[in-house]
Amino acid sequence: MALSGLAIYKMLPQTNCKECGFPTCLAFAMKLAARQVELSACPYVSDDTKAQLDSASAPPIRLLTLGTEGRKLEVGNETVVFRHEKTFYHHPGLFYRLADDMDDEEFAALLDQVAEYEIERVGMALHPDGLAIENKSGAADKFAARVAQAAGKGLALILISTDPAAMEAGLKAAGETPPLIYAATSDNWEKMAALAKTYKAPLAVRGSDGDLDALATMADEIVKLGVEDLVLDPGSRGWSDSLAALTKMRRAAIKKNFRPLGHPVITFPGEATEGLEQETMLAAQSIDKYASLVVLDHFEPAALYSLLTLRQNIYTDPQKPIQVTPGLYEIGEPKAESPLLVTTNFSLTYFSVAGEVEGSGRPAWLLVADSEGMSVLTAWAAGKFDAERIAKAVKSFGVPDKINHQKIIIPGFVASISGDLEEELSGWEILVGPREAIGIPSYLRQLAKA
Repeated sequence: MALSGLAIYKMLPQTNCKECGFPTCLAFAMKLAARQVELSACPYVSDDTKAQLDSASAPPIRLLTLGTEGRKLEVGNETVVFRHEKTFYHHPGLFYRLADDMDDEEFAALLDQVAEYEIERVGMALHPDGLAIENKSGAADKFAARVAQAAGKGLALILISTDPAAMEAGLKAAGETPPLIYAATSDNWEKMAALAKTYKAPLAVRGSDGDLDALATMADEIVKLGVEDLVLDPGSRGWSDSLAALTKMRRAAIKKNFRPLGHPVITFPGEATEGLEQETMLAAQSIDKYASLVVLDHFEPAALYSLLTLRQNIYTDPQKPIQVTPGLYEIGEPKAESPLLVTTNFSLTYFSVAGEVEGSGRPAWLLVADSEGMSVLTAWAAGKFDAERIAKAVKSFGVPDKINHQKIIIPGFVASISGDLEEELSGWEILVGPREAIGIPSYLRQLAKA
């Protein structure tokens, strides 16, 4: 039975040393009870306490780390079945599979495309997480050469082969950062587990046709051999059977605390679909429910952008809106006479407004008021974006020192605060801008003619 935070606290050293990253032992205990941290974060816990708290403190889904420090990927460590219950913590990694028998130029070109792809959305850099190199040629030396080529890109790696000899050649070529071994099966699991232990690499365990009992048994046997960093593949590939298998695994791990299935899950959407469109849709299902690693076969920037956006939306804490730091921002190279606009610090609002101002071709100052991450209308309705807050932002961020006029443009949706803002900013002219960001370019052009 899971222990309460208070019960765990009584078993801790109670030094309040803060070395675990929390201000008190009680705060750490509460996180342990919620399975949001691991007991190993406490440097002073005794061996007896470790034994007693093992099942109570370990997250229901084990945390797994792949990749180098610069592009590190963490998956697992989830604590809920549904996002609205709390939040999802670690977004699934998106990988692209490259066969080692591809033409040299084609392999190198695709390698560069995946490694160099990056886009920015609401201030966050989005990119694929890694490469999956498949030993399709059957030759160990060819496989090792391709792995070494991919390892030079600094991305997380998955090595795909069921031949232990080829896999060892790939592991030797992968460098210092251990890749994920894919996969241990009912035929080779002992040899693959030995490789994982020798090279300190995580190991994927592949089941057959969604037989979760057999998968759990194999995973349990591998853990007994000392290999704890596992990734599970139920072997299901279709739309409904894959969804059913991943849902059952998630519920068993979190609701039943069934440890043999409490590991990250890997999926291969391209193996059950025809073409880019179907693969992208099944990949979206995997991101929704409940893959930790998604291996794709078709690299298409537009499709990848849609998956990255979906992933970002789902793996954002619903209780903490994405925000930008309040302050005075320069759009273009504004001068003292350039117009001054004001908006909230909800990221999507900020980037929508900033993008339209930049697209207008007219430099401007953009004052971002602290609305606790709410959009304009939501913040206004909640009393978080009113005349007092805007006036406070004007003074706090030194706006009068940057401009030589006293004109401020407020969003059209909050035109009703104009009078109050005139009182707060004595002597200022309050201009009412468009309701939607898309209207900003034409508004600024008309303003320039006035």
